[in-house]
Amino acid sequence: MNNSQMQIFGEVLFDHFPDGSVVLGGAPFNVAWHLQAFKQNPCFISRIGADDTGAAVEAGMENWQMDLSGLQHDTEHPTGAVQVKIEQGEPSYLIVPEQAYDFIDADQLPANATDGLLYHGSLALRHSVSRQALARLKQKHRGKVFMDVNLREPWWDKAEVLGWVDEADWVKLNHLELQALHTGSDDFDVAMQAFLAEHRLQGLVVTRGEKGAVAINADGQRAAAVPVKALQVVDTVGAGDAFASVLMLGIHLDWPLQLILERAQAFASGIVGRRGATVQDAGFYRSFVEAWGL
Repeated sequence: MNNSQMQIFGEVLFDHFPDGSVVLGGAPFNVAWHLQAFKQNPCFISRIGADDTGAAVEAGMENWQMDLSGLQHDTEHPTGAVQVKIEQGEPSYLIVPEQAYDFIDADQLPANATDGLLYHGSLALRHSVSRQALARLKQKHRGKVFMDVNLREPWWDKAEVLGWVDEADWVKLNHLELQALHTGSDDFDVAMQAFLAEHRLQGLVVTRGEKGAVAINADGQRAAAVPVKALQVVDTVGAGDAFASVLMLGIHLDWPLQLILERAQAFASGIVGRRGATVQDAGFYRSFVEAWGL
C-alpha cells in the first residue's frame, strides 16, 4: 500500500428508488468512487455479502479499477440495502439493519499502515463489530482523520458521535446536524467556531443546502461557496458525498481553503443533475480532472 494512499472506511449498499431503479452507493463508497475517478486510487474498506448484489459491488469496483484489497466477504449477512423516498425534492432513507457492512472485521483489515487521509462516516459505526474495526484502523493510522457525519435515525447516539468527532482532524456535516450536536449559540458562525474549538479540529465544513457551504479552520480562515443558480436538479442523493470527496482531494493535495470549497460545490452541483450518487461515465469527470490538473 502506498504510504500516502487515502483510506475510506464504511458502508457500501444499493439505493432502491421509488421508480424501481437501483443505484450502487453508500456515503463512503460514493466518496471512494469519486476519488478513484480523480485518479487518487483510494483503499475502500468495507464488507459485502455472498449474494448477487455483493457480486455486483465487486464487479462495479473492478470495472472502475478500484483497489479491492480492503473489501471483505461475509457469508452470514447480506450486502447493504436502503429504500430511498423523495419527498418535496429531498431524500429520506429506510436503512435495513444487520447488513454486511455492520460486520467489518478488524482481523481482515489491510495490513500496512498509511499516513494518507482516513475517511469514515457515522452510519457504519452503528454496530460494535465495525466500531472495533475502525478503532483498530485508527490505532495504526499515521495521517489525518476526516469524519463525514451522517445522522440517520435511529442509528446514532449523540455521545458516541461526539466521541468520534473528538478523534477527527476534519469534520463535515450539514447545518441540521450541527444543531443536533451543538447546543450552544443559535448564531451559525458562533456555533461553528465553538464546535471547532471545543473538539480541537483542524477544519470544519458545514453544508447548508441551497445556501451552499461554509468552512473554517484552526488558522482562522473562513471560506464560503454557493451552488450554481441555473441548476437542473434530478435528485440530491449523494450531493454531500460528492462534496466530501473534493474536500478530501483538496486537503490531500493542500489546496487553499476557498479553492477547496468552490471546487467541492461545483462538483456537487454537477452530481445533483444525475440520478443517484455515483456516475459510471468517466467522461463526466473529465472536465474536473483537466480543470484541476489531476
